[in-house]
Amino acid sequence: MSLSRSSRIAAFIDGPNLYATAKALNFDLDYKRLLNELRSRGTLARAFYYTAIIEDQEYTSIRPLVDWLDYNGFTVITKASKEFFDANGRRKIKGDMAIELAVHAMELAQQVDEIILFSGDGDFRTLVQALQRSGVRVTVVSTVSSQPPMIADELRRQADVFTDLLELRNKIGRDPSTRPRPRSAERPASDGIA
Repeated sequence: MSLSRSSRIAAFIDGPNLYATAKALNFDLDYKRLLNELRSRGTLARAFYYTAIIEDQEYTSIRPLVDWLDYNGFTVITKASKEFFDANGRRKIKGDMAIELAVHAMELAQQVDEIILFSGDGDFRTLVQALQRSGVRVTVVSTVSSQPPMIADELRRQADVFTDLLELRNKIGRDPSTRPRPRSAERPASDGIA
């Protein structure tokens, strides 16, 4: 990510996609370090984090992360996931946040110079094109270092700048072996918070 320090930037994080990418690269994200890294790159207008929540469960492993992010400088956007059964009777959960992310990015486009998109989802190519037509520079953060790559080739090619998440590991990550061990009565938190 190379930005002018005077640039106004906004970050849009596809939470499940970023989590899967970091997991494929075998490191945990440190969201406090990520926020500090974003702030060091320019004037951070907003850092959005998108995820679906299973509302009817007493405990969901994503809840501690969502609460921490919400209290520590991120704008957290959630929606209830939908549960359904496929043709084979298997329980499936759907909770795509792509539309919300795209709408918010387009609303903010006139107020920023650069948008940093943390996702490898090829469906965002059209969003990237629209942002570029609005004069916004788009950096996409994902990885080609995993097998298979976590980024769709068409999204990587469309971005003004592609940054491999592996390049940011030392700045925004922590090794999973350093993760605090949960006490026996606690359930572990997901997505890299203690």
